[in-house]
Amino acid sequence: MHLIPLTDRYYDNVKDLGPFSGELALSKYRIITEVKYLLALSDLGVIRLFSAQEKELLLSLSNLTEEDHRIIKLIERTGYNGKPPVYHDVRAVENYVREKLSSTSLKDITPWIHFGLTSDDTNNISYALLHTELLNSVIKPNLEAVLSELLMLSQKFKGQVMIARTHGQPATPTTFGKEFFVFYERIRKEKEHLFSLNYEAKLNGATGTFSAHVAAFPQYDWKNFSLNFIESLNDPQHFLKIKANLITTQIEPHDSFARICDSMRRINVILIGFCQDVWGYTSDGWLTQKTGKTEGFSYVGSSSTMPHKLNPTDFENAEGNLGLANALFEFFSGKLLISRFQRDLSDSSVMRNSILPFAYSLNAYRALLKGFTKMDVHAEKIKEFVNENPEVIAEGIQTILRANGDDSAYDKMKEFLRGKRVSLDEIRTFLMTLPVSDEVKLRLLSLSPWNYYGLASELVSE
Repeated sequence: MHLIPLTDRYYDNVKDLGPFSGELALSKYRIITEVKYLLALSDLGVIRLFSAQEKELLLSLSNLTEEDHRIIKLIERTGYNGKPPVYHDVRAVENYVREKLSSTSLKDITPWIHFGLTSDDTNNISYALLHTELLNSVIKPNLEAVLSELLMLSQKFKGQVMIARTHGQPATPTTFGKEFFVFYERIRKEKEHLFSLNYEAKLNGATGTFSAHVAAFPQYDWKNFSLNFIESLNDPQHFLKIKANLITTQIEPHDSFARICDSMRRINVILIGFCQDVWGYTSDGWLTQKTGKTEGFSYVGSSSTMPHKLNPTDFENAEGNLGLANALFEFFSGKLLISRFQRDLSDSSVMRNSILPFAYSLNAYRALLKGFTKMDVHAEKIKEFVNENPEVIAEGIQTILRANGDDSAYDKMKEFLRGKRVSLDEIRTFLMTLPVSDEVKLRLLSLSPWNYYGLASELVSE
């Protein structure tokens, strides 16, 4: 049964998220957390040292199969191996690890599994591992692929003049490359911010006081242990890192995850703006879609009834999925920051759905990448529009005149142009009547919509 299109129609776009999806993935990261905690207790001297073979055995427990996961669910819900059900998902994972170790040389250390911990110690670290791996290994390369395409288009079209529009009206000329580059720079900056963040995690017991740890072993520095343990979980290749949070209630308060959600949401909002601009340029005929076939799919976004149409469906698809992602990101960053007193369980079901906004985002990024392969500029259509709107050089004319002492230049151009349609020849005829030097007049006459775009190309090149 497929409840959402991500696991059906769009599966190929999001299948890279498979290792991070569902209960099996969460159980895997819970086992990684519990096992690495045991190894850290051993290094501290709380429990005995392990042999190399025993360490290897412990680390291998996270390689869960579907059968292993079935056993975990039996332990939780119906009972297993003659024992009653535990009715608790984290305890089910603990007992699964005990079952796996019960017939090995590590049988003697099973009482130390989950020692001094509350379930959120295991869960919050598990989500930190899952989310940072997902962001670093899947979201980051796909965002960088989008940025790479935007940069390529910026450079390719840096000299392609177009008429900018402000308030929907023809404005000063710019270039397609420069306008694409604006989106590139905005997303690049936000991506760098995203991957400079830390994902905070906690290991400090039932209400964040280390009470159980201190009661059992007051001689150890449990604050330093927590700091070192959590930061040892980081992959050195990752940009977004896990960092210890010592000051919490029973749960890690999710503030850092909310910051990540907010950064992802800003990236997606910028991309929604890009999709809408591409849609508008396509509607104007300034952007076109290539036709043909490549890499196993057709370059089509056609109407079911109007055969002449090629619709910008990839960008519309991306816009819709970015909106879905952002609805969830916004909900998470609002909901997860609140917990009644020291703990309530309302965050639990929310966090179980935390993969979804990343999946919708990934689906959108893949749609954008597909759309980029079809995108092209319709130079003739743009040329028609540029030539039909020579009045857009009025800013340049009045600015040159003002620079040469004419404080009424703006009003002169307003009187001559506003509410009228004039040709470039008519503008030049008007300029010939102005009482300015021959040098200034030559500068004015040299202006056209095709050369009045300032440093647009240079900004992209830099």
